[in-house]
Amino acid sequence: MINTRTCTLNRRCFIRNTTVLGTGLVLSSPSTFAASLESDLTALTANTLSAAIREKHTSCVEVMEAYLQRIHRYNPIYNAIVSLVDDDDLLSQARAADQELARGQYRGWMHGMPHAVKDLMPVAGLPHTSGSPIFAERIAETDSAMVARIREAGAIFIGKTNTPEFGLGSQSYNPVFGTTGSAYNPTVTSGGSSGGAASGLGTRMLPVADGSDMMGSLRNPGAYNNVIGYRPSTSVMSDNQSATRPLSTPGPMGRNTLDTIRLLETVAVNPIGEDIEAINLQEIKIGWLGNLDNYLAMQEGVIDLCESSLTTLEDAGVSLDSVSPRFTMSDLWQSWTTLRHSIRVEMQDYYDNPKTHAQLKPELIWEIEQSMTLTDDDRLHANVIRQNWYLELDRLFDEYDFLALPSAQVFPYPKTMHWPTEISGRQMDTYHRWMEVVILGSLGGIPVVNVPVGFDGQGRPMGMQVMGRFGTDRKVLSFALAYEAITNHLQQAPALIEA
Repeated sequence: MINTRTCTLNRRCFIRNTTVLGTGLVLSSPSTFAASLESDLTALTANTLSAAIREKHTSCVEVMEAYLQRIHRYNPIYNAIVSLVDDDDLLSQARAADQELARGQYRGWMHGMPHAVKDLMPVAGLPHTSGSPIFAERIAETDSAMVARIREAGAIFIGKTNTPEFGLGSQSYNPVFGTTGSAYNPTVTSGGSSGGAASGLGTRMLPVADGSDMMGSLRNPGAYNNVIGYRPSTSVMSDNQSATRPLSTPGPMGRNTLDTIRLLETVAVNPIGEDIEAINLQEIKIGWLGNLDNYLAMQEGVIDLCESSLTTLEDAGVSLDSVSPRFTMSDLWQSWTTLRHSIRVEMQDYYDNPKTHAQLKPELIWEIEQSMTLTDDDRLHANVIRQNWYLELDRLFDEYDFLALPSAQVFPYPKTMHWPTEISGRQMDTYHRWMEVVILGSLGGIPVVNVPVGFDGQGRPMGMQVMGRFGTDRKVLSFALAYEAITNHLQQAPALIEA
């Protein structure tokens, strides 16, 4: 263990002599930073923590001890991290990371930092359940390509983050590990399917988190835990150069935009670069989609919070218009459900096998059954609609820098409820209809960032999606940096409940 007095002195020197920590990170308040280093390492942003480890102003062992203490204190209540590795094993790995630093061996910006991977991705040697009882005992033999990049950056894998069964639904519950609660109220849902990742960030049990997004799985939990959730352009995370963009993509989450950018650069197949600066808001024009002319049901208060943040942007010089796509939105839903359900045909073996069929949740059984009814003509028609949506998005982005709409149609709801069956008196006809607000970005394959917009009267967080033209990831993230600079939502930490 590092001598505490020496460590404190080193940290003070670090504050005096260092003005830039990590890529693009500026120390705006050295005294606050020093106090944080001396009290709670888990309060540091990932970029700041990385720099402190690299410059040896804290040790990997101290960092691991701080995070494990926090996890043991809060995770039994929030259930964000699952399959937690044994403490002694993790501390041994942290000591090895310190020894490497002492020898001048630096793995990368995540050197010695604790990290938990969404339980849809394999990490060699760790359980890989996908939230399904079918795979409750499965241990991964190899890393996924994305996990391998995180490992190469120096992270220590402490476990997995909870997810709904096979990632289906924006409510992170499963029969293997149970339900994950929001960082701001553990009795309500953390969203999903990256709900464990977002709750782990919001509760500061993780420095950064990875996730994936088909139907808002980075954006919705980002909103429900008051953190940044970023769905990249599909071209950033894949070498697939076909005209048809994948429906799903991995992506990063962070406590702030800088941390999100740093992790994106680590996991991206086609990196976009970390040297991103805040955009000049006075040169920006945003199209506000709202509830799509009442096409989308919205819980009372969601639109109000988003429009309050839009007013803040207008005050900062942003030009804002209300806008409606020249598109039949019910066609977009038809295209989305057809293409989404088509993917489930690959799971038909689980459906046909009586043993595994009995272990599937009803929503997945329904999706597989929907896939069986689809024809080639159905899929062709859905892809024609998708191609037309690409064109409509391009038309809108010819006029606007960004398009904005809420990240969710409802506030976080009780985690005992599997999904909302109605919103403001409107019945939801499918288990995923209540998430329809996210398909505009998903079907377009475009970059979308969830930014926080504040809290309702019950203290429930909400977020707003800001979407950019396909391939303009740097521009979208530069907006997020500027937005973060003129709002204080990310600074509003939750009042956590101890186990």
